[in-house]
Amino acid sequence: QVQLVESGGGLVQAGDSLRLSCAASAGRIFSGYAMAWFRQAPGKERVFVAAVNWNGGLTRYADSVQGRFTISRDNAKNTMYLQMNSLKPDDTAVYYCAAATRSWYGPYDYWGQGTQVTVSS
Repeated sequence: QVQLVESGGGLVQAGDSLRLSCAASAGRIFSGYAMAWFRQAPGKERVFVAAVNWNGGLTRYADSVQGRFTISRDNAKNTMYLQMNSLKPDDTAVYYCAAATRSWYGPYDYWGQGTQVTVSS
């Protein structure tokens, strides 16, 4: 069982940057989880944004954020990050962090409550 808490969301203008954090309190060692970010825009389904493997050595991204977002993790701090640069209005969504026990391709077993990111034009 792991509990995930996101932070760092807010209201920014197009072109700005934000860094999201996901703090994990884990009965299991944090490095035992693959981690990911998903997002859900108003009226749309939740979609994959980025994932990182257990030690941060491997990452993958949705095409829509490739080159603008960077996912990372600090296992010593039980925390995952999403650095978001060159933000666009289309990035407006609730961002969720998630943890997977089996594969960084999922399924994702644990979810945070989400943090709102709003990008104005």
